[in-house]
Amino acid sequence: MNDLSNQECVVCRADSPRIFVADSQEYMDVLKDWSINQLDRIDKLYRRYTFTNFSVALEFTNKVGDLAEVEDHHPVLVTEWGAVEVYWWTHVIHGLHRNDFVMAARCDKIFSQSDE
Repeated sequence: MNDLSNQECVVCRADSPRIFVADSQEYMDVLKDWSINQLDRIDKLYRRYTFTNFSVALEFTNKVGDLAEVEDHHPVLVTEWGAVEVYWWTHVIHGLHRNDFVMAARCDKIFSQSDE
């Protein structure tokens, strides 16, 4: 699979195809630190990033927020001292879309470029 973080996000509509857990292995092989969790009967990508302090965690949160605004695709971000939890899924299809995996890869890229 090409570098997932460099792939484009596309406009997602209610009839856009979902990616189910059984079909996600190719993506999950790239996103090794992510898991798919079902919350409220919706599959969601999840990862917890750890940091040395709150300031670095907040800086990461802000960078992910900037990326989300550019793509108009927004995660749940939980920021606390030393950690940020990130959840990606596509609201309009109540599940996972290719965009979610692309955005997860971009989060990993942001993390790899941080001071952590």
